[in-house]
Amino acid sequence: MAVIGAGPYGLSVAAHLRRAGVPVRVFGEVMGSWRHAMATGMFLKSTPAATDLSAPGPGGRLSDFRRVHGEPELTELTPIPCEVFVRYGQWFKERYVGDVEPVRVASVDRATNTGGFAVLLDDGREFAAAAVVVATGLNGLAHIPEELLHLAPEGPGAGALVSHTSHHSDLSRYAGQRVAVIGGGQSALESAALLHEAGTHVQVLVRQRAVLWGTIPQPSRPWPQRLAKPASPLGTGWMLDAVCRTPGGVRRLPAATRLLLYRRALGPSGGWWLRDRVEEIVPVHTSRRVAHAEASSSAARLELAGPDGPDILTVDHVLAATGYRLDIGALPFLTPALRHGIACVTGSKAPRLTGGFASSIPGLYFTGSLAAPMFGPMMRFVAGTEYAAVRIARDAVRRIGTR
Repeated sequence: MAVIGAGPYGLSVAAHLRRAGVPVRVFGEVMGSWRHAMATGMFLKSTPAATDLSAPGPGGRLSDFRRVHGEPELTELTPIPCEVFVRYGQWFKERYVGDVEPVRVASVDRATNTGGFAVLLDDGREFAAAAVVVATGLNGLAHIPEELLHLAPEGPGAGALVSHTSHHSDLSRYAGQRVAVIGGGQSALESAALLHEAGTHVQVLVRQRAVLWGTIPQPSRPWPQRLAKPASPLGTGWMLDAVCRTPGGVRRLPAATRLLLYRRALGPSGGWWLRDRVEEIVPVHTSRRVAHAEASSSAARLELAGPDGPDILTVDHVLAATGYRLDIGALPFLTPALRHGIACVTGSKAPRLTGGFASSIPGLYFTGSLAAPMFGPMMRFVAGTEYAAVRIARDAVRRIGTR
């Protein structure tokens, strides 16, 4: 069996498969996106209780990792540095997963004779797999609006006029420059804070009428508050609590309802601990959108629309914190023939999945964010690893057996 991806979901699935005795090969760079697609100095928005990878036995939680290394326990009031999470993932890999092959999967196609899959690696090696788990996270799914793509005809990136937040591991390269950050969520606001602190002249453009901020956690809330707004890995409130407790129930909802839940259950907002680094420090312009963008003398000229009429903003770089689009067509390793056989959620380009996370092609599984339109918004976060890993391993054992 092959697991493509060595982030939180790939490692968790691999750990459960290996404990179940399923022969498995894992491909990818351990915690690669967390190391290379997040800027130095960033923190996780999730609380420690929502940041555990799924181990097939006790002792694999973030708190266990901290205790083993003699580090103080993290609480709800302690934002988690990405660097700590990366080290935790690497420790988890050594403890529960073992070998991970740091090579790229070039293609996956159906095997003509075995009923499984032919997996081709970028070093030219090929092997047969009885089943494949796609756990590639958000790699390749970054979304930049069409009007901004006009600024980079040869492609967006750190050296072009426009880039996506996922293109960066170090924002200090823009020190002294004028940068416009597009977006009003955590990625936009934290990037803006880091840019400002690195000496960048930064402005944030937000489509919404106001920036929303998380509330400071209350570790010991009175019982009436806990009853009115129960806690969940994604925040407080009955709706979030329900979607976290019953991802299988979310899957049984009509497709249109699931997509609405996926898109609106968690709107853009900033972490409570970030607020003091942004408010009244970084210029944030709400109710603003980029109507048109063009390159002008090695700078970006942005035509803005808003309630006060049009405006012009000229900057040296545009940083798009505009999220991701779930689209199996953006996974280059799936051959066209294989991709065309995958049924998608109605109204989406994400795969339709069984209760065991299997697609319409037997033996091909998807997990993480690509599973969120089926199982709900918890799959967008590390908190979903337990639910997904247990069910994928159980389904795989039924399908292909063990050693």
